[in-house]
Amino acid sequence: MGRMNSSRSGGNSRDRGDDRFTGGPAPKATKESGKGIEYCDYKDHETLRRMMTPNGKIYGRKRLGTNARQQRMVARAIKRARFMGLLPFTSATL
Repeated sequence: MGRMNSSRSGGNSRDRGDDRFTGGPAPKATKESGKGIEYCDYKDHETLRRMMTPNGKIYGRKRLGTNARQQRMVARAIKRARFMGLLPFTSATL
């Protein structure tokens, strides 16, 4: 009696493979040095800018696809880049 929608598979969104939270591929948060040490470079301000909202807030782990350790490194790198003047603290221009 009920209508069957052929486009729905009946599974949850993880089964379909769509990324509801990212809207596209997330920027690579960390790099690996020659010795195999993972780090986040504060001088790479273009990559760090994509990890922030237009208002200057840092995106969360779910949106960036990072683990807790990587998220701390990203936050530290963004804060360093802000202090050095590579990134703005807010989007407001006074």
